[in-house]
Amino acid sequence: QVQLVESGGGLVQAGGSLRLSCAASGRTFSGYGRGWFRQAPGKEREFVAAVNWRGAATYYADSVKGRFTISRDNGKNSLYLQMNSLRPEDTAVYYCAAGGFSGNYDDYAYWGQGTQVTVSS
Repeated sequence: QVQLVESGGGLVQAGGSLRLSCAASGRTFSGYGRGWFRQAPGKEREFVAAVNWRGAATYYADSVKGRFTISRDNGKNSLYLQMNSLRPEDTAVYYCAAGGFSGNYDDYAYWGQGTQVTVSS
């Protein structure tokens, strides 16, 4: 059974940092792109960042560019999102995904259950 499990979410003040992790089990994703999406209350799920299979290429939403960094460790079958200079508008449930390298939700075949990130002002 394939599972993606996110961790590292929590409550942080504006300007603070969090590091999200996503551990995969059940299969290896070393040959596939991976990404992060988020969904705020009352809003649709939106793209945050993606990384290609080697970790050599990355892609970010304009809203997080320069503040968030996506990375991966294929040896650990894991994905990370370093989030700095957090803003209240970053508050959302963050989901990791595997199988694509784009900002398109439909390109990803595997999804985690999400981790809550709350940024207080």
